[in-house]
Amino acid sequence: MAKELGTLIENARKELSKLTGLTVSSTTGATKDEKGWHISIELVEKHSIPDQMDILALYEVLFNEDGNLLGFERKSMRKRMQAEVAE
Repeated sequence: MAKELGTLIENARKELSKLTGLTVSSTTGATKDEKGWHISIELVEKHSIPDQMDILALYEVLFNEDGNLLGFERKSMRKRMQAEVAE
């Protein structure tokens, strides 16, 4: 049974935070292909003072059509104050 995108994103945020022990900052994207749903989420890798110096990491989470987590991978890291670089 296919899941709704909002439910998949909510599950991705919860599961990734639970697995990594990190705090979710934002969801940055979601796409679907033949492998399943790819959901991109930024997590706070390191809290800093001031918070503009926090280290954020972009993770990609993969779910199958039934909403089962297949895996996750850290794709990049940046300081919160740095703009993202287009690839």
